[in-house]
Amino acid sequence: MDQERLREWIAAHLGRPDLVIEDVRALGGGSIQENRLVRCRIAGEERGFVLRMDAPATIASSRSRAEEFCILETVWKAGVRVPEPVGFCNDPAVIGAPFALMGLVEGVGLGPRIAKDLTLGGDREHLTEALGRELAKIHAALDPGTPPASLAFLGAPEPNPARAEVARLRASLDGIGALRPAIEWGLRWGELRAPACPAPTLVHRDFRTGNYMVDANGLTAVLDWEFAGWGDPAQDLGWFCAACWRFGRPELEAGGIGSRAAFYRGYVEAGGRPIDPESVAYWEVMAHLRWAVIALEQGTRHVSGREFSLELALTGRMVPELERAILRATAPASWS
Repeated sequence: MDQERLREWIAAHLGRPDLVIEDVRALGGGSIQENRLVRCRIAGEERGFVLRMDAPATIASSRSRAEEFCILETVWKAGVRVPEPVGFCNDPAVIGAPFALMGLVEGVGLGPRIAKDLTLGGDREHLTEALGRELAKIHAALDPGTPPASLAFLGAPEPNPARAEVARLRASLDGIGALRPAIEWGLRWGELRAPACPAPTLVHRDFRTGNYMVDANGLTAVLDWEFAGWGDPAQDLGWFCAACWRFGRPELEAGGIGSRAAFYRGYVEAGGRPIDPESVAYWEVMAHLRWAVIALEQGTRHVSGREFSLELALTGRMVPELERAILRATAPASWS
């Protein structure tokens, strides 16, 4: 990375020619994209940024960094607690690829640590309620009927988001040539049981422990908007509560950090859509299916040779456990 070109771009974008970059280093996390910490000094004061760019290999369902940044700008304006969207650079001559620049938010984002380290996040039921409130803000951030021109790429909401999700997952499996009968079984179940969605909203599609940050007192930011789009708000509720995202705390149904009741309470009190438990339960099964497909895609990134990574390789090895959960949830008795 050409640090001087990066300095010149940030300085020009902020209108601060006196800006100095003091440190650039890779950040942990970000299993699909590449994140770097950029520490700067402006007029003697320190300021931190996060630079986000494509990893050497990614997955087909991820949005481009430009689209993700447009979504981040929109939800920031709507009052969702996200990192400040500072700017987007589409010129690969600066650092070799397009990138988004966001304000640095302090806190911890690693899912297993958040779930198990009770010194983080403050009171856990309050944290769980706060996350429910934040999700309600996301679902109210945009009217699908009148989106801003900057989000034209979202298109129109699908007539049935659940069946559209099944189709996307099948396409992803075909795209990597994966033959997984247990996943195909689950997708057929999902196709037949797909609930209607009378009022689609903006959905995050990856709202879970591990994609938000906390400090000692509570929530500091919601991260990773690369899958966001129109959909069924129950999808986000189900993804957050799915057993595969509880990080060894199965008794804490809301993200491995708190009660489902607290999460729902925060969501409803902040004006979230009416909760249909059956629809949420459906999307919890779909969460296992989607995570299984993403895990296969992550493993393929390693096996392809484009991005050697022990983390990606181990992620691909998680699939049989997810398939077992899928088969248990979609046993023949559940098809009636």
